[in-house]
Amino acid sequence: MLIIVALILALGVTAQVLADRFQVPSVLFLILAGVAVGPKGISLVTLDTFGDSLTTIVGISVAIIVFEGAFHLKIAKLREAPSATIRLITVGAIISFGGTALAVRYLLGVEWGIAALIGALLVATGPTVITPILAVVPVRDRVAAALETEGIVNDVSAAIFAAVIFKLLASQGTDPADYLVEFVQRLSVGVFVGLVTAGVLWFLVVYVDSPSAWTPQNVRLMTLAGAILAFSLADVIATESGVAAVATAGVLLGNLNLPYEEQIEEFKGDVTIVVLSFVFIALAALIEFDTLIDLGLSGLAVVAIVALVLRPALVFLSTAGAKFTRGEKLFMSFAGPRGIIPASVATLFAIQLQTPAPPSNPEGANILAGTVFLVIFLTVIFEGGFARQIAERLQVIPMRVLIIGGGRVGSELSERLEERGENVVIIEHDSDLAETLRSDGFTVKEGDGTNTECLREAGADNAKIIVAATGDDDTNLLVTQLADSKFDVRKVITRVNDPENRSAFEDLGIETISETGSTAWAIDNLIERPGLSRWMAELGRSGDVQEIEVTDEGLVDETIGDLNTTLPDGCIVALVTRDDENTVPDPQMRIQYGDRLTVLGQTEAVDGAIAQLHPHD
Repeated sequence: MLIIVALILALGVTAQVLADRFQVPSVLFLILAGVAVGPKGISLVTLDTFGDSLTTIVGISVAIIVFEGAFHLKIAKLREAPSATIRLITVGAIISFGGTALAVRYLLGVEWGIAALIGALLVATGPTVITPILAVVPVRDRVAAALETEGIVNDVSAAIFAAVIFKLLASQGTDPADYLVEFVQRLSVGVFVGLVTAGVLWFLVVYVDSPSAWTPQNVRLMTLAGAILAFSLADVIATESGVAAVATAGVLLGNLNLPYEEQIEEFKGDVTIVVLSFVFIALAALIEFDTLIDLGLSGLAVVAIVALVLRPALVFLSTAGAKFTRGEKLFMSFAGPRGIIPASVATLFAIQLQTPAPPSNPEGANILAGTVFLVIFLTVIFEGGFARQIAERLQVIPMRVLIIGGGRVGSELSERLEERGENVVIIEHDSDLAETLRSDGFTVKEGDGTNTECLREAGADNAKIIVAATGDDDTNLLVTQLADSKFDVRKVITRVNDPENRSAFEDLGIETISETGSTAWAIDNLIERPGLSRWMAELGRSGDVQEIEVTDEGLVDETIGDLNTTLPDGCIVALVTRDDENTVPDPQMRIQYGDRLTVLGQTEAVDGAIAQLHPHD
């Protein structure tokens, strides 16, 4: 047993390293490792390896994994896409459950109870598969918030609902009201235990003031012990309510500003990687490939309906009216792999269905485990393994822009950038204005933009552009100095309210936009060139202008005329910038490495041209 555990942990660490190296979710390599050491591989791990202790091992592992995911779920993040998130975990979950149950019932021919059990389990996406995807695909904050929240909440609801269905199968309960009562009871038990656990831990850490008691290590260990205790206590009271308990405790403690919060997150992350590796490899080793093969084309049809029909339908319905681009909706549709909750709970239920005691159903057990693992296996491989490529194809990896100041200038700029799919975060110190901006669909960090930690929390470490757009030049000057000196930002731009202050910014090498000068320039354009002025005002909607640097050796020495013939219809290269000089090119002008090409035309055509000229951007 000792060497088996050591090998599983070593394989788990290797899977994490490979995942980081190839920028794919680690779950993919964990499943492959499990298959390799399972009965179809070297037969090191079998159903008898852990015996009756498997349930306990999986339970504790799930508790830690769910707690870690919930701990990262901040209330501010929930506000970034509230309507879409609520619909995903309600309407979306119902569509997933009902559609999956129907598909399993009629395609695989199983009884309604097993079909409902599979439908309930496959509602869960979960942080174990969503978080690794978001680690390699830096989508906009509102997209990440919706996917992470859906994963955590649906993990809880799926586990509890599946347990309720399983219990009613055993008791032969048929009244639909029984399902609802059981679900509410278990959820209530879990939430109550989670609330009490979080309250006790918070009181001990914040109010019990012993000089030597609360070191970072002690706080980390207390939260870990609290998570396991909450899970165990709730699960003893009502089966599967432990998941709700740790999720509730995790969300509360993650938002109560505990001391040493960063150290807790790092510690939980490391522990989670260990238990996730162990439990996923152990469960993957139990996959019966004969069962998967027996499902045949009907099994593949179920996977297709779950991943290609139900998932897109529930995503598009849930995000209707929200500020998501079409590409983001499609990405969310293909970012729904199933993870640890369906795998662990399906394995445990399948084992119980194999026993002589009610609700004994060996055939149903095989179909339950086979269908769930087939969906996990294929969605993890295709949706998890190719998440980065899918995101690049759909152009949902945006440029991160921080805008300090959410007034009329900042909000107007944010709206324009977001219409182009950029990831914009507004930093606003006025709480009322911040709340108004959130209700309008903007991503807002409430805080002081002249504070380094506030900038860092808003994502300045990963930002490409920081814009100081407040109505106060002193504030804008301090923001630009911090951005330029503390963060590796590609471009810093500031609004200058008083023209006399412009030289102070330019002396620092900061790009400036003078409010007075910009207004005069806009009026002059409207007088002299009204058509162009109106078109420029619509940039990013019906038409667009984009500038890109030539870094592709294959374009060097090609003429502008030849390049224009290869670009999508509806756009041309209108300007070439070389050595800081702008030139309207003639068709015979040859491109040099480092030239900046300005492409002008219809929005979709310009997007296609950018992808063609710089596909690795």
